[in-house]
Amino acid sequence: MAMTMTQKILAAHSGRESVSAGELILADLDLVLGNDITSPVAIKEFRRLGRDSVFDRDRVTMVMDHFVPNKDIKAAEQCKMCRDFCTEQNVTHFYDVGEMGIEHALIPEKGLVTAGNAVIGADSHTCTYGALGAFSTGVGSTDMACGMATGKAWFKVPSAVKFDLTGKLRRYVSGKDVILHIIGKIGVDGALYRSMEFTGSGLASLSMADRFCMANMAIEAGAKNGIFEVDETALGYMRGHGCAEPTVYKANDDAEYDEVINIDLSVIEPTVAFPHLPENARTFAGIGEVRIDQVVIGSCTNGRLEDLIAAAEIMKGRKAAKNVRVIVIPATQKVYLDAMEMGLLRTFIEFGAVVSTPTCGPCLGGYMGILAAGERAVATTNRNFVGRMGHPESEVYLASPATAAASAVTGRLTSPWEVAEL
Repeated sequence: MAMTMTQKILAAHSGRESVSAGELILADLDLVLGNDITSPVAIKEFRRLGRDSVFDRDRVTMVMDHFVPNKDIKAAEQCKMCRDFCTEQNVTHFYDVGEMGIEHALIPEKGLVTAGNAVIGADSHTCTYGALGAFSTGVGSTDMACGMATGKAWFKVPSAVKFDLTGKLRRYVSGKDVILHIIGKIGVDGALYRSMEFTGSGLASLSMADRFCMANMAIEAGAKNGIFEVDETALGYMRGHGCAEPTVYKANDDAEYDEVINIDLSVIEPTVAFPHLPENARTFAGIGEVRIDQVVIGSCTNGRLEDLIAAAEIMKGRKAAKNVRVIVIPATQKVYLDAMEMGLLRTFIEFGAVVSTPTCGPCLGGYMGILAAGERAVATTNRNFVGRMGHPESEVYLASPATAAASAVTGRLTSPWEVAEL
């Protein structure tokens, strides 16, 4: 039976020769993930199940990243619960202050996911690992608890939308612009409970940072998961990060898709999602002056080294606009160290930015950059819902690192193409 990439992975993990869209299956899991916000609920549910131990201490991981270093007593108590549980269970991959990073950047960096894996995480952006050709999806904390206990999860097999990518990205255009363009095209429910499968000759134009960013935001189109066809770029990344031997699944030529959408990367322009939905995507043609108060560069979407390099290229030798707060958050300790050794941190600080330890902080309105009423932020994060980064009367504009940096230079929403010409 012809199957998509996702369907082949789910068939293999449910011990079946084939599956079809709409079927309910019980699948074996290669990794179960939680963070400091979602894991405490899962731990409580795990206790209620009466289990003495997790199904595999090497395949359960918890990353303390949302409110870490702890912002208040409640955050400290949540982290302590996770820390105590992972110590009790002798969990191999527990990441805390000094070792942690933003989970969806850290997990691939540590080589914990490989092509062909089935992964669940109690965080909606777990779909990030589809960049490596894995099936990965976000679940609730109760599903995480059951996954920790049994190593299995129930799924309804998703149908799929195929994105056939051609062409090559232009300078200062990145995966963030591509995924915002796509979400603007299909809407925030355009791939509802479907798999977004990316393939085509245009893959050669996309770095791994581009792919992680695009897979990360599949959930913003309502998708069950995003997944990229595995090529030599992905295989090289997996070899370089010590991932387990990959199992590469390629969709059958006659696989059934709900629709096929052609995307020419060469025509994509710097793109911004206006408040208050990621689907409100616009290019700079016809945009009036939008003054801003804050810029945040980081998150599980755009806090990788390549993202910081793109921002630093725009910032170098320039100064932040007066009255614009600029916050740069490397996604992991390794990214932080690499950025330091490359001199990027000096560039950021001389520009007038602050550089934070890795944290999700401002992305979800937690800390490290909360907005007041009436303030506007350009952020390389993934959501711009009402009140997402602070006061419900604030506004968040989603953009690439290059666009965010360009906006920090001028103090208004600005295309990197404009700043590059200055």
